[in-house]
Amino acid sequence: MKHALTAIASFLFLALLSLPARAADARPDEEGFIRDWLMLAPASIADTGADEIDKKQIADEGAIKPKAGDKQKVGDKELEWKAIQAGDYHVDFNKTLGSDNENVVGYLVAYVVADKAMPDLTLLMGCNDQGKVYLNRKEVVKNTEGRTLDKDSDKAEKLTLNKGVNVIVFKVINESNNWEGCLRFKDKEGKPVTGYTVKTAP
Repeated sequence: MKHALTAIASFLFLALLSLPARAADARPDEEGFIRDWLMLAPASIADTGADEIDKKQIADEGAIKPKAGDKQKVGDKELEWKAIQAGDYHVDFNKTLGSDNENVVGYLVAYVVADKAMPDLTLLMGCNDQGKVYLNRKEVVKNTEGRTLDKDSDKAEKLTLNKGVNVIVFKVINESNNWEGCLRFKDKEGKPVTGYTVKTAP
């Protein structure tokens, strides 16, 4: 009996280790980068990334509020939203998908929960290639050029995270080769902002 209980306890412990971190416990990393996201990808684009970045492949894309398992039509393709966790400061779409994808668009969504209003923040975006970020339905930053990934390539200043839930929609287009995106906030002193929770459900 004792051996059986030990075996069961070991099995449960290993099972718990294999579970992803609960969204309620997720935080940005020490540098402030958000690593927990909902991802929808890949969907093909017909034109160049510069032409496609301002097209809405999803109707009213800045206002979407998905949860894991939701189905979403993008063009003529139906995709499923999946909760992911980046292994580094950036999301590597191709690595996460397990395939190389070119001339495609993907979406990342995170629900940022603040205990109090956090004003005067700077949002910093890096993307390969084109990217756009919406914060609480409002477009705040965009890149229209093809490029490699660098931290903090683009910024939007004087932003506020409201008390409660804030919705970030991060759209990233890949024309060729690598497909990556990263995002973080800094305060007015230039320090990474880490004092909020990241959820992957509304």
